[in-house]
Amino acid sequence: MVAEFIKMEGLGNDYIYFDCIKNSSLISNPNELAIRLSDRHFGIGGDGIVLILPHNTTDFEMRMFNADGSEGEMCGNAIRCIGKYVYDNNYIENTDICIKTQAGNRHLNLILGDDGFVANVRVEMGEPILNGRDIPVALDKNQIINESIQILEHQFKITCVSMGNPHCVIFVDEIIDEHILKLGPELECHPLFPNRMNIEFATIQDSDSISMRVWERGSGETMACGTGAAAVGIAAMLNNHTSRNVTVHLKGGDLQIEWAENNHVYMTGPAVIVFKGQVNID
Repeated sequence: MVAEFIKMEGLGNDYIYFDCIKNSSLISNPNELAIRLSDRHFGIGGDGIVLILPHNTTDFEMRMFNADGSEGEMCGNAIRCIGKYVYDNNYIENTDICIKTQAGNRHLNLILGDDGFVANVRVEMGEPILNGRDIPVALDKNQIINESIQILEHQFKITCVSMGNPHCVIFVDEIIDEHILKLGPELECHPLFPNRMNIEFATIQDSDSISMRVWERGSGETMACGTGAAAVGIAAMLNNHTSRNVTVHLKGGDLQIEWAENNHVYMTGPAVIVFKGQVNID
């Protein structure tokens, strides 16, 4: 069967989106489809696929599947793209919407450009999960902040945060390819992380600015990761490196991260439609 798809990206974190609002059973095997379509040589190419679904108690539901076919709990860049898609395609008139994810409900404020279409999206990312057992991390500690870990010949200090999906943040003076491409996959599957882990290496620029690169669980290095940027911001704040409102510089661009006094994290960034097409989903 042939189905329409939309290629969208948030700071280069690109997914293949399927509009399932009118037909929630359109995609019968999303795990296999994600593997096939994400291949950048033999498929459409992307960091995974995202299903935009109807929901009874929220405006919409999002399900996302990584390039290896595993289902992710939440993706900050993908949810911004969904906000743009549903508004620009007249599924909703409000600029404040709620989307269900596997990590819980997320509230979006859609920021319109001069052309009347969505240019940026502010996402309420929920409260950070800091309890080690809930992230989860196999350490008998309430919080994993600046803890030592040995990986291959390297000794690192890690800070772990869940934004609905698990993140391990490591602050370094300079981010090099070896950190991401060699140590990223080793850390992703480290025995300390029973559900695997998203890995971020970050450098503090100043009290309001951080640079980072990310090795995403199930996808490898990506241009950007919204939940990863939020986790890096929280980790920097927990270690007293920055203020509670920071700009996070990723390979694909910048995200604004705020850890508000109500303990909720807010992320603001762009969403872009790249192209549309049709593909065989059988």
